[in-house]
Amino acid sequence: MRSLLLLTLLCLSSWTLAQQQSPPANDAPPRSEPDEPKTAPGESSSRDTRIDLSPPKDDDKNRPKGGDVAPGFGDESADVHELHPFNPYRAAKDNEVGDYYYKRKNYKAALGRYQDALAFKENDALANFHMAQCYEKLDQPDEAIAHFKEYLRILPQGPLAKDAKKAVEKLTAAQKQTSEKATPK
Repeated sequence: MRSLLLLTLLCLSSWTLAQQQSPPANDAPPRSEPDEPKTAPGESSSRDTRIDLSPPKDDDKNRPKGGDVAPGFGDESADVHELHPFNPYRAAKDNEVGDYYYKRKNYKAALGRYQDALAFKENDALANFHMAQCYEKLDQPDEAIAHFKEYLRILPQGPLAKDAKKAVEKLTAAQKQTSEKATPK
């Protein structure tokens, strides 16, 4: 029993001694402030992964429309002009969703997404080509020809240029045949 009492007394004394030697929680050294970030908030710290999203030089001068203005705000006296910013990521996503709808044979939905892509990236050749395909499937050859030609204007030697030229020839030939049948001799 004495040994048990001695052991308990020894443990309590060592615990009390440890409590007296450790500094109180209030006297802890102040925390050092973290270093300020070397980049602005929202920017990547890696120079390799930065992507320039700014519009091309002289974009204002080179755009014949002067930007996409919302309908009803075309007159110069209006105070408010709504512009769609140049956003290639948004255009790529709209193209991707348009492809999804096109594969599901929902041509009207696909056409809407390709039109959205053109709102965010004005000279998007791929969006024009796919819009032309949608118009062709929706039996609107005039619009299809216009967008195939727009693709050829943007990328005359592009990967889909041969397909676009063949489609224009096929659609114009079909239009000539229907106009000849419609006009009596």
